[in-house]
Amino acid sequence: MGYKILSKKEICPNQFEIQVEAPYVVKNAKAGQFIIFRAEKNGERVPLTIADIDKSKGILTLVFMAVGYSTKKLALLEEGDEIVDLVGPLGQPTHIKKYGTVVCLAGGYGAAPCYLIAKAFKEAGNKVYMIMGARTKELIFWSDKMKKVCTELFITTDDGTFGEKGFVTEVLEKLIKREKIDYAIAVGPMPMMRAVADMTRGKGIYTEASMNPIMVDGTGMCGACRITVGGETKFACVDGPDFDAHKIDFDEVINRTHIYKNQEKIRDENCNLLKQVNKQEAL
Repeated sequence: MGYKILSKKEICPNQFEIQVEAPYVVKNAKAGQFIIFRAEKNGERVPLTIADIDKSKGILTLVFMAVGYSTKKLALLEEGDEIVDLVGPLGQPTHIKKYGTVVCLAGGYGAAPCYLIAKAFKEAGNKVYMIMGARTKELIFWSDKMKKVCTELFITTDDGTFGEKGFVTEVLEKLIKREKIDYAIAVGPMPMMRAVADMTRGKGIYTEASMNPIMVDGTGMCGACRITVGGETKFACVDGPDFDAHKIDFDEVINRTHIYKNQEKIRDENCNLLKQVNKQEAL
């Protein structure tokens, strides 16, 4: 028995939001955790951070970009179709407590997991600032939802087509100068998260980064998601995904991510080549 897709919509170019019937998954799910899905039988296992949950209805919301083979397969599924496998919740929840003033920084599709994180922090009694950033206006999504779960929402775009022109770190810098920030969490591209860590380091702002490197089994056995934090080896799937951003070896993570991306590109090219060969043989 698979997991039925209750709704599906394209919220940005090539970026989709789906709601899935998964009562046993959402029952214990918390902000910051993730699931692993398989779009088809014998397909690869792909992690996606939990974007939202409705425990009363047993509904799981996921947001993903169709960039690799499996996410493209997932994007082809429609309302009423079923996802073959869906395992979760996995990983450690975000460390939610009353810090005081919290800043959530979301880069690109990092806005999806940041929604549930910001909501949890606000419910814990914090003042919550949300800073969303993207390359251009059409890549900004869920801004209306974000306004409901944070004290104040800031939006930045690289080209200035929506919100402030610039990067999320520029808004963060203004907030730091304006008032005391007690905690910050960054979710998004590695360079952005490293920039946030560099900005808050030495300012008394405890900062975490949500590490989403390549994961395979989600149980810490394969070692694909290993990272170095404070000189110690950690596994993002079981020890994280959130870690002290000031202790993460970002150079190591970025280098390893580039290796995996090159391997994914080669795999996708081989798959396309094989399809072309099979099509020609069929003719």
